[in-house]
Amino acid sequence: MTAFDRRNAHNGLMDALTLFGLVAVTLMLVTCACEERSPWFVLGFAIACALGSVYSFLQGAWPFGIVEAIWSVVALRRGWLKRASPGRMPAISP
Repeated sequence: MTAFDRRNAHNGLMDALTLFGLVAVTLMLVTCACEERSPWFVLGFAIACALGSVYSFLQGAWPFGIVEAIWSVVALRRGWLKRASPGRMPAISP
């Protein structure tokens, strides 16, 4: 059975794996767009990348899964550095 046949067998509806991938990629887009608002969005982006990696491995696209896993680690590091930056500390007035 080809992928086209499987799609037609579902009458055009998404299967659970495709829905999972759609949610992961949508979260990546939203959290990436909001990263400047809070370090929590950077953490959200890292989690969304990890979900995208899981989706890629489940789908069989392992090269994309590896890259998404690396992006997740990069985003975690970026979020950690952003939280630890001295510019984020509140100013103490004399």
